[in-house]
Amino acid sequence: MAFDDTFRLSSHAVILSADSKVLMLKATYGTFSWGLPGGALEPGETIHDALHRECFEEMGVRLSEACLTGVYFHKTYNSQAFIFRCKIADEHSQIILSSEHSASRFFPLEELSDVQRTRIADCMAFSGNVVSRKF
Repeated sequence: MAFDDTFRLSSHAVILSADSKVLMLKATYGTFSWGLPGGALEPGETIHDALHRECFEEMGVRLSEACLTGVYFHKTYNSQAFIFRCKIADEHSQIILSSEHSASRFFPLEELSDVQRTRIADCMAFSGNVVSRKF
Protein backbone atom coordinates (compact mmCIF):
# COMPACT_ATOMS: atom_id res chain seq x y z
CA MET A 1 0.00 0.00 0.00
CA ALA A 2 1.17 3.51 -0.69
CA PHE A 3 1.53 6.20 1.95
CA ASP A 4 -1.08 8.35 0.20
CA ASP A 5 -3.81 5.70 0.28
CA THR A 6 -6.97 6.96 1.96
CA PHE A 7 -7.07 4.33 4.73
CA ARG A 8 -4.06 2.53 6.11
CA LEU A 9 -3.39 -0.48 8.30
CA SER A 10 -0.04 -0.99 9.98
CA SER A 11 1.64 -3.40 12.39
CA HIS A 12 4.32 -2.34 14.90
CA ALA A 13 6.58 -4.07 17.41
CA VAL A 14 7.18 -3.04 21.00
CA ILE A 15 10.58 -4.50 21.87
CA LEU A 16 11.81 -3.83 25.39
CA SER A 17 15.32 -3.89 26.80
CA ALA A 18 16.09 -5.64 30.10
CA ASP A 19 15.52 -2.31 31.87
CA SER A 20 12.13 -1.73 30.14
CA LYS A 21 13.30 0.83 27.61
CA VAL A 22 11.58 0.77 24.19
CA LEU A 23 13.33 0.20 20.87
CA MET A 24 12.66 3.05 18.43
CA LEU A 25 13.93 3.67 14.90
CA LYS A 26 14.70 7.09 13.36
CA ALA A 27 13.15 7.48 9.91
CA THR A 28 15.08 8.83 6.91
CA TYR A 29 11.85 10.08 5.29
CA GLY A 30 8.87 12.30 6.10
CA THR A 31 9.46 14.17 9.37
CA PHE A 32 12.53 12.06 10.25
CA SER A 33 10.83 11.08 13.49
CA TRP A 34 11.46 8.22 15.88
CA GLY A 35 8.91 5.40 15.78
CA LEU A 36 8.29 1.78 16.58
CA PRO A 37 9.60 -0.82 14.14
CA GLY A 38 6.96 -1.90 11.64
CA GLY A 39 4.85 -0.48 8.88
CA ALA A 40 1.98 -0.79 6.42
CA LEU A 41 0.28 -3.99 5.39
CA GLU A 42 0.70 -5.06 1.77
CA PRO A 43 -2.25 -6.52 -0.17
CA GLY A 44 -2.89 -10.11 0.93
CA GLU A 45 -0.94 -9.87 4.19
CA THR A 46 -2.22 -10.53 7.67
CA ILE A 47 -1.26 -8.17 10.47
CA HIS A 48 1.25 -10.80 11.65
CA ASP A 49 2.72 -11.21 8.15
CA ALA A 50 3.28 -7.45 7.90
CA LEU A 51 4.80 -7.24 11.38
CA HIS A 52 7.39 -9.94 10.65
CA ARG A 53 8.15 -8.70 7.11
CA GLU A 54 8.51 -5.04 8.10
CA CYS A 55 10.73 -5.76 11.11
CA PHE A 56 12.97 -8.06 9.08
CA GLU A 57 13.22 -5.48 6.28
CA GLU A 58 13.90 -2.59 8.67
CA MET A 59 16.23 -4.29 11.17
CA GLY A 60 17.37 -7.61 9.68
CA VAL A 61 16.09 -9.59 12.68
CA ARG A 62 13.38 -12.19 13.21
CA LEU A 63 10.77 -11.70 15.93
CA SER A 64 9.33 -14.15 18.43
CA GLU A 65 6.40 -14.05 20.83
CA ALA A 66 4.40 -11.54 18.76
CA CYS A 67 1.34 -10.87 20.92
CA LEU A 68 -1.31 -8.36 19.80
CA THR A 69 -1.89 -5.94 22.69
CA GLY A 70 -3.71 -3.00 21.11
CA VAL A 71 -5.38 -1.49 18.06
CA TYR A 72 -5.29 2.30 17.68
CA PHE A 73 -7.16 4.58 15.29
CA HIS A 74 -5.20 7.71 14.33
CA LYS A 75 -7.51 10.39 12.92
CA THR A 76 -4.64 12.47 11.51
CA TYR A 77 -3.52 9.58 9.29
CA ASN A 78 -6.93 7.85 8.92
CA SER A 79 -5.22 4.65 9.99
CA GLN A 80 -5.42 1.69 12.32
CA ALA A 81 -2.16 0.65 14.00
CA PHE A 82 -1.83 -2.87 15.43
CA ILE A 83 0.65 -2.98 18.32
CA PHE A 84 2.42 -6.21 19.28
CA ARG A 85 4.59 -7.10 22.27
CA CYS A 86 7.59 -8.89 20.74
CA LYS A 87 11.05 -10.18 21.36
CA ILE A 88 13.92 -10.54 18.95
CA ALA A 89 14.08 -14.28 18.29
CA ASP A 90 17.87 -14.55 18.65
CA GLU A 91 18.97 -12.29 21.50
CA HIS A 92 22.48 -12.24 20.00
CA SER A 93 21.25 -10.85 16.67
CA GLN A 94 22.62 -7.48 15.70
CA ILE A 95 20.21 -4.90 14.32
CA ILE A 96 21.18 -3.92 10.78
CA LEU A 97 19.08 -0.96 9.65
CA SER A 98 17.70 -0.59 6.15
CA SER A 99 17.94 2.69 4.24
CA GLU A 100 14.54 3.67 5.73
CA HIS A 101 16.18 4.36 9.12
CA SER A 102 19.32 6.15 10.23
CA ALA A 103 19.49 5.05 13.89
CA SER A 104 18.04 2.76 16.53
CA ARG A 105 17.90 3.48 20.24
CA PHE A 106 16.17 2.29 23.38
CA PHE A 107 14.14 5.09 25.00
CA PRO A 108 12.70 5.36 28.51
CA LEU A 109 8.91 5.66 28.41
CA GLU A 110 8.90 9.22 29.75
CA GLU A 111 10.89 10.50 26.73
CA LEU A 112 8.23 9.42 24.23
CA SER A 113 5.30 11.36 22.81
CA ASP A 114 1.92 11.05 24.54
CA VAL A 115 0.56 8.76 21.82
CA GLN A 116 3.62 6.49 21.83
CA ARG A 117 3.70 6.44 25.64
CA THR A 118 0.02 5.41 25.81
CA ARG A 119 0.40 2.63 23.25
CA ILE A 120 3.53 1.26 24.90
CA ALA A 121 2.14 1.53 28.45
CA ASP A 122 -0.91 -0.42 27.26
CA CYS A 123 1.43 -3.02 25.79
CA MET A 124 3.49 -3.30 28.97
CA ALA A 125 0.33 -3.67 31.09
CA PHE A 126 -1.22 -6.28 28.75
CA SER A 127 -3.11 -8.94 30.70
CA GLY A 128 -4.91 -10.77 27.91
CA ASN A 129 -7.42 -8.13 26.77
CA VAL A 130 -6.54 -6.22 23.60
CA VAL A 131 -6.93 -2.45 24.08
CA SER A 132 -8.62 -0.23 21.48
CA ARG A 133 -8.21 3.56 21.51
CA LYS A 134 -8.63 6.62 19.27
CA PHE A 135 -6.18 9.47 18.88
